[in-house]
Amino acid sequence: MKKYLAAAVMFAVFEAVAVTLWLVKDNVFYLFNFTYIGGCIAVGLALFAAGKRFARHFVQFAVGTYMLVYLGIISRENMQIEGFWYYLFLGVFEAATIHYAVAKIFGPLIFGRGWCGYACWTAMILDLLPYKRPNGPRKKLGFIRYITFALSLALVGGLFLAKVSDMETMMFYIFLAGNVLYYAVGIIFAFIFKDNRAFCKYFCPVSVFMKPASYLSLLRVHCDETKCVSCGKCLKVCPMNVEVNREARRRKNATECILCYECKKECPVKALK
Repeated sequence: MKKYLAAAVMFAVFEAVAVTLWLVKDNVFYLFNFTYIGGCIAVGLALFAAGKRFARHFVQFAVGTYMLVYLGIISRENMQIEGFWYYLFLGVFEAATIHYAVAKIFGPLIFGRGWCGYACWTAMILDLLPYKRPNGPRKKLGFIRYITFALSLALVGGLFLAKVSDMETMMFYIFLAGNVLYYAVGIIFAFIFKDNRAFCKYFCPVSVFMKPASYLSLLRVHCDETKCVSCGKCLKVCPMNVEVNREARRRKNATECILCYECKKECPVKALK
């Protein structure tokens, strides 16, 4: 049962968040929302522990489609970064601000960039493209994410300054347009760079929030360097070009790990865990 401990712990964390928000906000939706997400993640981790190769993709589609279709399209909540800025400017701790606090600002202290590997509705489509292994070293284009981050802030800030009427409807259409843009850019650049995760590495503004806390993440890939034979297989399969064959937190691209554990599957001497 020890191999299922991570699944149990993750469910417990999300259930604690679910109950706390339910009681504090007096809204049963939060109990359902975080119980569902935590449950999906726990099931995925359990499937992974049982050796099922589809485990991560199960979580991606279970959580990603729920947030995109139900929360985003049906409930008309902008769960993208623009939605976070919108509620932040309103001074309201609801919807996107709660989501960002749990998944992308404070949550990474526990599970790093796990959101990117297991729940992102953009990445769940990009991971289906043919370039699962990066074609060559990482490009020096990470600065673009800071530009998109600033543009998202400027867009919402500009709308507030312009005192646009019916901002909620405007934010819904921005959510729809933003997703179309993200998918288009993600797919185009995946083929240009022959790398499914090119969007995540160079363009995604959300990663700006996640990188600082991810450096301190409790959950991360560990390497027993005394066992490592420097075969380089783990480096070739890592979709984010993380230097996983080093244990130090300051390893190259340390804050980019999405906990997919493709490296662990590939390691011939079981140096990774």
